[in-house]
Formats: sequence, C-alpha cells, structure tokens
Amino acid sequence: MHAAGRIPLLFVLCTIAVVRPAAPAAAAPAATGPQSLRIATDDGGSIEADLYPGGPHAVVLAHGAVFDKGSWGPLLGPLRAAGLTVLAINFRGYGASRAGSDPRGLWRDVLAAVRDLHDRGYATVSVIGGSMGGGAAARAVVESGPGEIESTVLLSPVPIARPERLKGRLLFVVSREEGLYGRVLEQYRRAPEPRQLLELPGDAHAQHVFRTPQLGPLVKAVVAFLKAAPRETAGGGVGDGG
Repeated sequence: MHAAGRIPLLFVLCTIAVVRPAAPAAAAPAATGPQSLRIATDDGGSIEADLYPGGPHAVVLAHGAVFDKGSWGPLLGPLRAAGLTVLAINFRGYGASRAGSDPRGLWRDVLAAVRDLHDRGYATVSVIGGSMGGGAAARAVVESGPGEIESTVLLSPVPIARPERLKGRLLFVVSREEGLYGRVLEQYRRAPEPRQLLELPGDAHAQHVFRTPQLGPLVKAVVAFLKAAPRETAGGGVGDGG
C-alpha cells in the first residue's frame, strides 16, 4: 500500500501513430454557451449533447447514473482552458435522449458521439466516463475501430466484462476507500498497456470526487494525461500529486 496522502500513478506508454484528416485549428474557449446537438446512434436511437468547440483534440464526457450532461462543470472549465474540444452527452433515457432497438446500449451512445466528432473533422477523440459512464466508455473502446478513441479516462468504472480487450491509452481513477476499489484495481491489472492508475484518498465515487478536496489533483492528472502525446509520455508520468 502506498504512503497515506500520496497519489501514486503507474503506467507504461508506447508511441501510437494514427493518420487523421485535417482537423479544426485550436481555438480559445468561447464565452458563449455550448452548441446543442442531436446525434443518431447505430441502433436507431438518438442522444442530445452539448458541444464546446476548442482545439483538434476532442473529449466525450459520459456521465454516471445519478448525473447528466450538465454535471461536468468542475472538469469542463479546465478541459476547455487546456484547448480541448468537449462534447458532453446525455445517455439514452436521460433528458431528451432516446434508445433505439438496444435499450441498454449505452456504449452505442458513446461511440455515436465519438464518430460524430470524427465526422466533424476532429483529428483526435478521447473519452472520459464516470461509474456507469465508465463502463459504457470501456465497452465503446472495445467495439471501436482502430484509432477511433485515442485515450480513455475511467473514473471508478462499473465492472468491465473483458478489460483485456481495451485498447488505446488508459487512465483508471479510483478512491482508496470506496466500495469498488478492489474491482477497479483488478480491472486495471488485467487491462493492456499503455495504462495508468491514479489512486485518490477518501471514499468518493467517480464524479462525486468533484465535491471533495481531491478535485484539484484529479483535474491536474486528467488534463495532463489528455494533453500528453504518446511520444512525450513514454518513460515518464503525470506525477503523484504531491
């Protein structure tokens, strides 16, 4: 067990070269509100989403069961300040989002959002999922095509059926005293490289960390992870949070 008060981060990263079409130029976060989107899913459903345009690296935000697309405020600002484009979705059954033929196909909502961003010209797309959204994000990664999802942040994800099938750069985040700690650790160990682990003090689960003093270390680690290109992070780390 790591020393109390420290936030260990373990990872090994390799260089991944992905050829992408030309992407939008980087832009400063807009002062206006988001662009409201309606995105079709591959099973005939549709989801609502808020798009905050920024640079060519876009991030899909997949919320937990007791949250919605408006729950990401504490993380949204720092992501936009870092020059990232952000797309926050409402899962099927939330707000005006509707399921198609697969009522439980939350992963289809994540993948639809990822593909919509690529269709809009964004060169790199990553995903952040919390709890239920973490499980959906993980399944989307498994079902995605080569290079569709560059990086994935899993905030205390619900159990992942086959973590060995995950791909791309992975960051697992878990609080040491929460109920899912052992399960998340086991899934992290089974996941393939390149992967990282961030352990936080306390018992806050997934997006509930936003209401704790661990928000700062979490934001710092997530932004650094998403902003680091593989060639820049091989052999290094986001840091242990002090």
